[in-house]
Formats: sequence, C-alpha cells, structure tokens
Amino acid sequence: MTAHLIGLIGAGIGSSLSPALHEREAQHHGLRYLYKILDISELGVDAAAAGDLVRTARRVGYTGFNITHPCKQTVIEHLDELSPDAARLGAVNTVTFDGDRAIGHNTDWTGFAESFARGLPDAATRRVVQVGAGGAGAAVAHALLTMGADQVTLVDTRTAAADALAAQLTRHFGPGRARSAPVADLAASLRHADGLVNATPIGMSGHPGSPVPAGLLRPDLWVADVVYRPLRTELLEQARAAGCRTLDGGGMVVFQAAHAFRLFTGLTPDTDRMLAHLSDLVAA
Repeated sequence: MTAHLIGLIGAGIGSSLSPALHEREAQHHGLRYLYKILDISELGVDAAAAGDLVRTARRVGYTGFNITHPCKQTVIEHLDELSPDAARLGAVNTVTFDGDRAIGHNTDWTGFAESFARGLPDAATRRVVQVGAGGAGAAVAHALLTMGADQVTLVDTRTAAADALAAQLTRHFGPGRARSAPVADLAASLRHADGLVNATPIGMSGHPGSPVPAGLLRPDLWVADVVYRPLRTELLEQARAAGCRTLDGGGMVVFQAAHAFRLFTGLTPDTDRMLAHLSDLVAA
C-alpha cells in the first residue's frame, strides 16, 4: 500500500480540518496517508522558519506540505522551484518534492475560482473590493481577475502590502485592473462595488470580529469569505442580515485541498465527497 506523510505549516492551526479532510479522502483511494500539523506558534518560531521546517521534514520522509498563514510568502526563498502560478502570485500554499528539490505551488487561486463558479455563478464582477493583501489575498485577487473582474480594489491595514500586490497584478493583467485604497476609503470603494471578499484571518477561530462595518453592507452586494472555521463568520452573518448573497470559505478549502491532494498523490479526488466530508467535520 502506498504511504504518504503530509504536513501543514502555519500559525494557530490546531483547529484546522485539513488533516481529516485529506485523510478521509485518502481512505477511499486505499492509501496510507498521515497528515500532521506543524504549528509555528506552538513550536515557538516565526514565519521565517517555514523553510527550515520544510527542509528538515523532507529529510525524515515527508511527501509534501500545505502552507498557510503567515508562511505563504516567507517560505518561497527556501524553495528550489516555483510553478508558474506560484511565481506569478508570489505565494505558495503547497510544496511537493522531486528528489531533493522542493517545488512550490498555489492551489488557493484555483480553489477560490472553482468555489466562486459553483456558489455565485452569475454574480457581477465589474468592481470587487477585497480586504486583505497577504498570501490568500494574492490568490483570490488573481482568481477574480482571471475570471473576468474588471477591477479589484485592495484594502489592507498594511498599506505597502496592498500597494505591492496591486502593482504585481497590474503587471500581469494590465493597467486599471487592480488598485489599492487606504482603509479610510473603504466606504467609498464599496459604494459602487458589485462584491466584497474577506481575504484576512478576521472572523476565524482565534480572530473574532468582522473586517467590514455592517453598515457598509447592502442587499445588491455579494459577500465572500475565505475563512471556513467557522463557516458562518460574523461578516457573513451580517451580510445575510443585510440581504446580500454570500459565499463561505468551505468551497475554497475543499477545492484547494483537492488540487493539493492530486499533486501529492497523482490521484483524482472526488470533490463532491470532500464537500460532504467538510460538512460532517464542521457539524461535528
């Protein structure tokens, strides 16, 4: 029986459902598949240590890794190669090994794109406001522009991060497709937007709250969240109360996991089955 040892590197990830999500799907394929969490908060190291963890774990037999907040960008300098998508986004959420070479991939953007296509198939995307310009934010903005959004406005408390991501997206997608805006201009940016995406950790277990004041939400605005634990974040609850169409983070986490599972094993997962697994895990 084929065996795989997979790891997840990030901070505050003890409640992640990724181990169970991957292991349940692996059982259906007859795989010996162990998915371990390497929480840098518990290990007492910072995000810069992600590369050292990848190198050390490779030597003890890991098949590959998923990478999450706040390591999706810091791990890059420690890898030997990037897939075209990961290089374009400047963020990695999956690492595979080819001999002694560590290769970074990004399945976040395809995960969000597939989730959006299923959950909000006819949503207007002329103007989208996205809160968060980190690793997940880079993937989501890339997905939105690839899917045809006319313009994505990036808002982040770290102004330099929003400016840098907007410049990166402009180089790839062309002038006018991406712009940054200060947090103070969030209300003005949302006034004429079709949709809003939260690509920050705000709303997840351990990071309560909402990144957007409830008073800025209106019925003709769709609202998406990348957070999946919990699925019903404060932002989405407020959006539903305001009459907005919403998209939770469950689809993105399943589809990015499915794409990573294929990279790790070479096998095609059943995404409908994985969505059912997520529903069971969240309910439990």
